[in-house]
Amino acid sequence: MQIKWIFIFIICLDLMYGAKIKDISNILGVRENELTGYGLVIGLNGTGDKSNSKFTMQAVSNMLETMNIKVSPNDIKSKNVAAVIVSAKLPPFARAGDKIDISVSSLGDAKSLSGGTLVLTPLSAIDGNVYAIAQGNISNLSDSLTATIPQAGTIERELVYDIYNKPNATLSLKDADFKNAINIQKAINNHFKANIALAKDPRTISLTKPNNIGMVEFLSMVEDIDIEYQKNDKIIIDEQSGTIITGSEIRITPITISHGDMTIKIIDSTNTQNQTQNNLIVANKPTISSLVGALQKIGTSSSNIISILNAIKKSGAINVDIESI
Repeated sequence: MQIKWIFIFIICLDLMYGAKIKDISNILGVRENELTGYGLVIGLNGTGDKSNSKFTMQAVSNMLETMNIKVSPNDIKSKNVAAVIVSAKLPPFARAGDKIDISVSSLGDAKSLSGGTLVLTPLSAIDGNVYAIAQGNISNLSDSLTATIPQAGTIERELVYDIYNKPNATLSLKDADFKNAINIQKAINNHFKANIALAKDPRTISLTKPNNIGMVEFLSMVEDIDIEYQKNDKIIIDEQSGTIITGSEIRITPITISHGDMTIKIIDSTNTQNQTQNNLIVANKPTISSLVGALQKIGTSSSNIISILNAIKKSGAINVDIESI
């Protein structure tokens, strides 16, 4: 089946953007934590794991034993049960009793989890402690082997963040950049009219709380400061959906590429017209967007476009990252 390509071009005429500090940084140590657990989905209409799935039948036997029912795994022949991995995210500052969304994924050879019920499942973090439990019904409209159950997890154990009593905090930029780190340092120091922020590297800004306010109020004020930041361009390719996202001003240095039965020649020129002659493409405006437009015009396949972009990146003709999703 031929993939239909959709090209989305984002115009980036100015490399400086406006944002609040909280949009491009995190407070170090304040983050989500991953939770996982092994569980069982029951009530399936013959679409569960087959009886030769030993770990599933052993799990069913173990569950029944907690209810004072002793059954050998070899005697269990049900196809209405499926072993699953349950995952969730523990939000920062979550409190006992809070509800969270959970994700369920089949572990065995089940055909479908649709319409089943997840049995009570403990969810642990990397430290081995149980922080939440999960239980709920899977919608009949869910994906056959994966599902998301909204608000089916309950927080049982809290992660304590002692922010209030700390005199210092650290900002971590989502993307490392020297100029952005310095811009944040200057913006914070100008806002508080004191040298309380220090950029230690392209991602880390150390903060010292003023004596006249609390840490929570201080961090809320820091996060709300407006700054100018430099955004790094990149090319994003989704091979499955056939989507390319790229800045329209990403330049290509002069280069000639031979790919299959076509030749691509990039010429650095003020002429903005592209020429497509048989199997020769001459791009006079050397940007990724103009090149992709020319390739589209002659009906180049999706796989060839991906190969060409990767080849251009490897040759050093563009200085942005290519990210596949």
